[in-house]
Amino acid sequence: MRDLLEQRQIVLYFFAVLLGAAAALVMVGTASWDVVINPVLGLMLFVTFLQIPLTGLGQAFRRVRFLAALLVTNFVAVPALVALLLPFAPADGMIRLGILMVLLCPCIDWVVTFAQMGRADAALLLASTPVLLVVQMVMLPLWLRLFLDDGVSRLVQVGPFLHAFLWLIVIPLCLAWFVQFGAQRSSVVEWGASVLGLLPVPVTALVLFIVIAAMLPQLVHETSIALHVVPIYAAFAVFAPFLGWGISKLFRLEAPAGRALAFSGATRNSLVVLPLALAVSGAAPLLPAVIVTQTLVELASALLFIRVMPRLGASRS
Repeated sequence: MRDLLEQRQIVLYFFAVLLGAAAALVMVGTASWDVVINPVLGLMLFVTFLQIPLTGLGQAFRRVRFLAALLVTNFVAVPALVALLLPFAPADGMIRLGILMVLLCPCIDWVVTFAQMGRADAALLLASTPVLLVVQMVMLPLWLRLFLDDGVSRLVQVGPFLHAFLWLIVIPLCLAWFVQFGAQRSSVVEWGASVLGLLPVPVTALVLFIVIAAMLPQLVHETSIALHVVPIYAAFAVFAPFLGWGISKLFRLEAPAGRALAFSGATRNSLVVLPLALAVSGAAPLLPAVIVTQTLVELASALLFIRVMPRLGASRS
């Protein structure tokens, strides 16, 4: 069942997006659903972390070359690419803030299953997700201050970041570790963990449904802005995976690990940064619209990624 869900996940995600759009069109008040985005995101990250073995962090740190390449890709090369793309974005500071928030944060959830479908080393990515989360939460405020003027960067306060880090990362991660610890000592907990293992794809689909239903009314009012940022996101989707693949060659990684690096470079953490965007004073409706647009572009790009990526290094494999 789990394998079937993962194989059909992109179809399920698009179906969730369509259902969310339909709900926004036929129902009144879906914009108020944004209050449940954080809880379902926490659940999504909990069931995602639950897939990480207790030894996962140790495995990630033992693969020093891969971890170094992963950090260089996401926190050196990708910011450089974003710096090249940013001048082509609208000059509005809030729009640029949204672009930076979403493009500077590497994905830690569906990238793992996308990587698996694209014949990448998904286990390495899975083991590295806590590292990516911690580093991006530290680096994002610094990047925003570097890329934006003081007036815009001051809109992003430390408090919401710490709150999101606690409720979306620390607590779900600790709960996942407790469940894994209990599963080693109790058959009942082990059974419960196996049932929870079926949830990452359905819960991610639920998150997409709620996000689209809550944000579409705002996105409709900002259609022109969405159209202006789509080329930026499309260009990122084209260049970022090959940037990751090139860095994997520099670090002499095997082809599956190189593909994992390409997936990580191309896939962004839009669902997790959305609550951070909503916490910015005066953000709605512009900032959420900019971020949700990237989610839609990335889902469309994923259909291409999982077909093109397996060809990278195929002869060597």
